[in-house]
Amino acid sequence: MIALVRVDNRLIHGQVVSTWIPHLKVDKVVVVDDDAAASPLIQAAMTMALPPHLEAEIVPRAQADLPALARSSKRILVLVRDVANAEAVVGQTPIAVLNLGNVHFGEGRKAISASVFLAEDEVEALGRIAAGGTEIEARAVPTDHRVGLEELRARYRAAS
Repeated sequence: MIALVRVDNRLIHGQVVSTWIPHLKVDKVVVVDDDAAASPLIQAAMTMALPPHLEAEIVPRAQADLPALARSSKRILVLVRDVANAEAVVGQTPIAVLNLGNVHFGEGRKAISASVFLAEDEVEALGRIAAGGTEIEARAVPTDHRVGLEELRARYRAAS
């Protein structure tokens, strides 16, 4: 089963390893990212940070099979780098929650929280994902207050 799909520019890193993995009690981490899947160096660096008992898989977006992950008996954390990849993978199968953890500043993006910056097309994509029944939340770590889609939209409109 898919325990969570998380958007995080850094994919596997200390915050994910030390907070989300124990919180979700996952058996496996699947990174869906073309750049990471193409680089043995990036793969080695990311998987080195994981506990040895945890299974990890890094696949390009075209090979991501979310329906198969959803049917798995293992608890799985899926990590994607950006909202565009999230929309592509979430569109494959019903997902309960899409978490925005770290979306770094970029051209056209506005600050939504300390760790999430979104562009207008990304806010619109999140709306399309939510229309399919997926709850959208922004929070860096499990103990943070959940910021839902309506609050994200309000913060986007209020951001200068």
